[in-house]
Amino acid sequence: MLFLFLSPLIVKLLRFVFQTIALLNIYRNPQNSSQSADGLRCAVSDVEMQEHYDEFFEEVFTEMEEKYGEVEEMNVCDNLGDHLVGNVYVKFRREEDAEKAVIDLNNRWFNGQPIHAELSPVTDFREACCRQYEMGECTRGGFCNFMHLKPISRELRRELYGRRRKK
Repeated sequence: MLFLFLSPLIVKLLRFVFQTIALLNIYRNPQNSSQSADGLRCAVSDVEMQEHYDEFFEEVFTEMEEKYGEVEEMNVCDNLGDHLVGNVYVKFRREEDAEKAVIDLNNRWFNGQPIHAELSPVTDFREACCRQYEMGECTRGGFCNFMHLKPISRELRRELYGRRRKK
């Protein structure tokens, strides 16, 4: 009989502990889903769109920090492809916080839908982003396989991330 001894470091590496979680298809962009009863598109202004998005972002960001731990970065995909549409990526400062969040969030609902959370190996979002989209030149549109990250307003960025400087 062969007994195998694994050091705690090896065990940790084998568990693939990550700092980032993915909340799959949780953000619903009103511009992609708003239709009237007769099937016509409802116009959503850019201002209304940004307000809606900022409220969503603030709600999710604040809950992640209050319940699970310090959030280093949070990003929301604005792609249309099934594997990226509405995905939210939350990078925590500590791996343990990400693990705790995934376990808890998979037992919860958001906007009438079950939350599907998983650990994600993404830690450097710059590598996963579409450079052409950032320059306003992506020819693949919402079906691009690189992340099209939706920006929050400057005011909200200052409010959420600026708190850290004041502590």
